[in-house]
Amino acid sequence: MSTQARSIGRVLTRVRRHLPELRERYQVKSLGVFGSYVRGTQNRRSDIDVLVEFHQAPTLFEFVRLQTQLSRITGAKVDLVMKSALKPAIGRRVLEEVLYL
Repeated sequence: MSTQARSIGRVLTRVRRHLPELRERYQVKSLGVFGSYVRGTQNRRSDIDVLVEFHQAPTLFEFVRLQTQLSRITGAKVDLVMKSALKPAIGRRVLEEVLYL
């Protein structure tokens, strides 16, 4: 297994362990990883791109708390993106490569 595959595997495993808590606490409807980790092009400076959809729109404070908690869980900086905020051009690419948890 390549280093990239182990890396995305490790990220997905760590987040999956906490998924029930994240769904309940933050009203998460869906959560997925996209970007360099999914493509296998990440390096030690890469952040983890996470796509999120909520049952109810969070407050800014809740959004930042979720982002911080995901960073703690993964051990890396997380760039949290709301599915509803995706622009059409980039949104298509993101939705094609996202790995949902």
